Amino acid sequence: MGSALVSRFFKVGSLGLLVAVLALYLGDLAVFSARVRKGSAYGVVTVNQFLTTPLKGQKEEFDVIGTIQVTCARSIFPQPGAPACWWVRRHTAQWQ
Repeated sequence: MGSALVSRFFKVGSLGLLVAVLALYLGDLAVFSARVRKGSAYGVVTVNQFLTTPLKGQKEEFDVIGTIQVTCARSIFPQPGAPACWWVRRHTAQWQ
């Protein structure tokens, strides 16, 4: 009896979580689409680029390549062709 109750609770909880994530994604997509029509869907973040060069003796050299402007989507989830701005702002270093 107890394991059946736990199994049912797990199934209902999993389904509820799936529905909540799906609703969040669809809501984010709707807001993003409205911002595209309005013209404020994308942002630009400055990102620093670095180059890692392997050296002898298991050492590495790090060189600064420069900075670039990355176009990002002002949304919770990444959109086609553009990462989410909140993620790009927290990861301003690109390693090559």
